Amino acid sequence: QVQLVESGGGLVQPGGSLRLSCAASGSIFSINAMGWYRQAPGKERELVATITSGGVTNTPDSVKGRFTISRDRAKNTVILQMNSLKPEDTAVYYCHAEIMPYSGSYYRHHWGQGTQVTVSS
Repeated sequence: QVQLVESGGGLVQPGGSLRLSCAASGSIFSINAMGWYRQAPGKERELVATITSGGVTNTPDSVKGRFTISRDRAKNTVILQMNSLKPEDTAVYYCHAEIMPYSGSYYRHHWGQGTQVTVSS
């Protein structure tokens, strides 16, 4: 069984910073890409940032230059550093990872439970 556990959400004022962390645990043989997505009320889930096993990152223009994704492969952890936060960044943030378990032969998609980020004065 594989789990993704997120932490670090909360309430922050516009212009502030938050750091989200996501740790994968369980029967893990290998992790491919990891990333963060978000979903605001009434909107579809959207990409925030991804990072490959080789460290190549991808971020959309909406967060480029403000959000930075990194990972600690030894700890099976992915971090999202969010700076210069705006009210439109308010959403539930979900961790995602492509994980191959010891008992499997292909990568499966796994999601965290989500953590709320609210940017408001």
